Amino acid sequence: MSVTAHLQELRRKHQVLSAEVEEAQRSPGVSDLAIAEMKKQKLKLKEEISRLAT
Repeated sequence: MSVTAHLQELRRKHQVLSAEVEEAQRSPGVSDLAIAEMKKQKLKLKEEISRLAT
């Protein structure tokens, strides 16, 4: 997999996770701990994207 393709896949995963976080925040049944874990995953993806993009 090329770096460009990998970056595109990471960006796609970041967008999907972002949508999931927003949905979870609107849902009263989702725990704060689960939301925090999703945000950590999202941050890791963002850091990986930044690292590969430079």
